Amino acid sequence: MVVMQPIGCIFEDGDMDEVFKALADPSRRRLLDSLNARNGQSLRELCAGLDMARQSVSKHLAVLEAANVVTTVWRGREKLHYLNAEPINAIAERWINQYDRGRVNALADLKKALEQQPMGNPEFVYTSIIKTTPEQLWQALTEPAFLKRYWGVTLDSDWKVGSTMTWGWAGVTMADPEQVVLEADPYRRLSYTWHTITPEFAKAVGVPDEEFARLAAERRSKVTFTIEPLGAKVKLTVVHDGFEPDSTLLEGVSGGWVDIVSNLKTLLETGDTLPETPELAEQER
Repeated sequence: MVVMQPIGCIFEDGDMDEVFKALADPSRRRLLDSLNARNGQSLRELCAGLDMARQSVSKHLAVLEAANVVTTVWRGREKLHYLNAEPINAIAERWINQYDRGRVNALADLKKALEQQPMGNPEFVYTSIIKTTPEQLWQALTEPAFLKRYWGVTLDSDWKVGSTMTWGWAGVTMADPEQVVLEADPYRRLSYTWHTITPEFAKAVGVPDEEFARLAAERRSKVTFTIEPLGAKVKLTVVHDGFEPDSTLLEGVSGGWVDIVSNLKTLLETGDTLPETPELAEQER
């Protein structure tokens, strides 16, 4: 996974008010604790693990979802709930240095817990609210020149279901018949299989031989982007799944996705070209 340094999310005061309100209630914090212990739970599972009525849990979850602290993914007829790190990241970036040591540690612990994607379903789920349009977001997810600005990679494809994709990064090209587009509904949903872990990629990233062997032996995962209009904003949900239990790749991509989506959000909301990290600039030379 190519990782760029986080540039910082643009988070409006009204959004922060919703997050602080959501975290202020002890019952909602208990729900977050439950998801931190096992991510990806259904409403039925959350109710069974807590001494709260189903209606109360539903109301608290609605507040957490509105604040984007919890995000949901449908699996068939079942709605699963996941912790979402973005609001906590934004609060930490803006406020953490202004709190006393005790509050800093408490907020940092929560931020760390959210980013670690604790045990549960072996998948990564992350939601970001971006001030953009579905058309602009789709362009950012599919155009090589745009991708390179915030991610550092290029993805070449005609973006039709079943078409192959060629990945490029730091002079490394990854082409494979199994790197394919799985879903392509413009401005709504995009899904594709993850790139092959090649020896060239491992060398460019600096992956040790033992770790490369584990990565290369894992089954191919996939990533899905869901785009939902929210007035003048867009809700982007990233789901990276298809991992084996105790996946080495999942550990690597989880932190990387947080940084990448943060960079994407900043680029779309400011229009600025993001600076390259020193590591990425050196690799591309």
